[in-house]
Amino acid sequence: VQLVESGGGLVQPGGSLRLSCAASGFVFDDYSIGWFRQAPGKEREGVSCISSTGRTTHDKNSAKGRFTVSRDRARKMVYLQMNSLNPDDTAVYYCATTWDESGSCHLNSRGYGYWGQGIQVTVSS
Repeated sequence: VQLVESGGGLVQPGGSLRLSCAASGFVFDDYSIGWFRQAPGKEREGVSCISSTGRTTHDKNSAKGRFTVSRDRARKMVYLQMNSLNPDDTAVYYCATTWDESGSCHLNSRGYGYWGQGIQVTVSS
């Protein structure tokens, strides 16, 4: 199983970024994907997730209305579109995957067994 994030970087407050997660080594259509982040000195927290079929998504309250998660079955990619970014969004962002047995997804990091290496997102003027 391999997950590789890309698309991070430095952005000004109010700006946008789209993170990508390239998946390989497992049956992509059977697994849900979660996006998590960890800021310095803070615990890792769930941001958004998407079920294996893409029909169900779930967002942390702070992400609602600003972040959109999607997946491309053909490319085996998952995306996190982040808009209206603010300095509180600064963190290392990770994608992770777990087998989808319920047709849904969740933001409990303990339920995810495979993780990418993470990518830095910095929101600063």
